[in-house]
Amino acid sequence: MSRAYLNLGLPPGLSNLAVLRIAIRRLHPDTLAVRSWREARKRYYRELLQAHAAARNAVEHRQPPEAN
Repeated sequence: MSRAYLNLGLPPGLSNLAVLRIAIRRLHPDTLAVRSWREARKRYYRELLQAHAAARNAVEHRQPPEAN
């Protein structure tokens, strides 16, 4: 799992749009202002969304506790 995603501490139930909004808000304004870093920001967002999808799948595919 991505360290950046873990640092955000997001619950897996959030939508992808909510994840992106939170990630953008947490970036420093100077980081958003530098045009030459655009590709790096896009890569960062893609990695966050991939980690979020993995976290969501992990929650959805957990085994239910066995009934005795």
